[in-house]
Amino acid sequence: MANRPNPIELQKHLSGLDYPAGKDAIVSKAQDSGAPEDVLEALRGIPDREYEGPSGVSSAFSDQA
Repeated sequence: MANRPNPIELQKHLSGLDYPAGKDAIVSKAQDSGAPEDVLEALRGIPDREYEGPSGVSSAFSDQA
């Protein structure tokens, strides 16, 4: 991915999300918050599982690099 969003940008679009949350809920929340396509693409690339909190999402995102 050429223009990877940083983890802070990712979390900005997940503000208010109730955890634990699955990948689909995370992507939906980002879409609802108006996240740009690069953020949505990054979130679509994380493993499909339940995330206990923002740090889990950030870790999964970082592991894609």
